[in-house]
Amino acid sequence: MNGGGGPTSAEVRGRHVEPRVAEVLDRKLVNRPTGPYAARTDVEVEAALHRLMAAEGLKDVLIGGLKRLAGGASKEQFAFTLSHGGASGSERMVLRMDPLESIAETCRLREAQVLRAMQGIVPVPAVRFVDPEGVHLGQPGAITSFVEGVTKPTAISATGVSGIGLRYGIWADLLAPQFVENLVAIHNADLQAMDLSSFAKPAAGTREAALFQVGWWARVWHEDHSESVPIVTLTERWLRENAPVCAAPCLVHADYRIGNFMFEEPSGRFVAVLDWELAHVGDFHEDLAWVVQRLFGTIEDDGTFMVCGLLPREKFLAQYQALSGRTVDPATLHYYEVLNAWKCSVLNQGPAVRAAMAGNNHQDLLLTWLSGSSAVFHAQLVDLLKER
Repeated sequence: MNGGGGPTSAEVRGRHVEPRVAEVLDRKLVNRPTGPYAARTDVEVEAALHRLMAAEGLKDVLIGGLKRLAGGASKEQFAFTLSHGGASGSERMVLRMDPLESIAETCRLREAQVLRAMQGIVPVPAVRFVDPEGVHLGQPGAITSFVEGVTKPTAISATGVSGIGLRYGIWADLLAPQFVENLVAIHNADLQAMDLSSFAKPAAGTREAALFQVGWWARVWHEDHSESVPIVTLTERWLRENAPVCAAPCLVHADYRIGNFMFEEPSGRFVAVLDWELAHVGDFHEDLAWVVQRLFGTIEDDGTFMVCGLLPREKFLAQYQALSGRTVDPATLHYYEVLNAWKCSVLNQGPAVRAAMAGNNHQDLLLTWLSGSSAVFHAQLVDLLKER
C-alpha cells in the first residue's frame, strides 16, 4: 500500500527518521504478528514488577495497592506502592507500560531521559525505574513517582477523552499563566545540559526539525494505514516541499495541552506536566500549533475561541512571545498547524485502526472510536492548505 500514489513504504523508511524512533517502529513490525494482546491482570503486573525489582537488586520487595489507572489509549498505566529492605518507608509509584501496539509507538527510554532532564525546570514526576526493551516487564515500561493532583477541577463533571472540550471557568485565571510559563520553560531549557542521548538533534539553520517529524509520521502512515486517503498523501508532499528552516532547535513536548498537566486544589498550583512520550528536539512553533488546535479548545458564549479552554489565541501567542523572548512567525506557525492536523489524521486512521483490527491493544473500542475523528482532521487539512 502506498497511500494513494505516493512513495512506497521502502522509500519512506529511510527518509529523515531518527535512529531510535526507527528502532521502535522496526520492533513494532516484528512484534505485530505475535498478537492479539490482552490487558494485563493484576497478578501479571505484580509478577512483572517483582522481576524488575529483583533485577534492580532490591530485597524483601512488597508490592501493594496495585490499581489500574483510567485512560491510556497509548499505554497501560498502574499505580502501586513499593517497599523493600533498606528503604525507610513505602512509596507510591506509577507504571507506564506498552501494549503490543498503540496509537503512538514511542520509546520509554526517551521518555525517561526527558523527564530526568526536566527536573527542576518544570514540575514532572521523578523517574524511578526504566525497562526500555521490556526484558523484565514483558513489554517496555517506565516507573515514576506518584503525583497527587487533578487534571480537571473536581467540581466539573465533564466526561470523555481527556483534554477535549473542557471549560475551566474560574480556574482559567489561575491556570493560564502557569500553562504559558511552563511551555516557555520547556522551550528555553538548555539542551547542552541534558542527557538526551537517544534523541537526534536537528541541525540549526536547516529544515531537519520539520523533516524529522514528516519522516516519522510518513513512515507510520505507510506501514499502518488500511486504506488510501488522497488528502494525507497530498499533505505529506506539501509538508516536504514547504518545510521551514529552524534557526534554533529546542525541546518540544509535542502533546502540551489540557488533560496533560496536573494541579492541586484549591491553590491551582501546577504539580506535574505529563505525557512526554512524543517529546523531541525541534521547532517551538510545533508546540504552539498543537496548543491552538481547535479540537483542544472551547468556544465561549460570545464566540471567542479559548486555547485549551484557558485564554484567547492571540492573547496566548502574545504572552508566549513576551515571556520567551521569541518571535512567532505566522508562516511557520501555519506550517506546523498543517503538520499537526496531518499527524492526528495519521495516528487516528493509521496505527489506531491497525492496532484495533489486530486486537493488539487493550483499548480497541476507544481506538476505533478515535478513528472516526479523522474526517475532522481531513476537513481541517483542506481548509489549512487553502489558506496558502
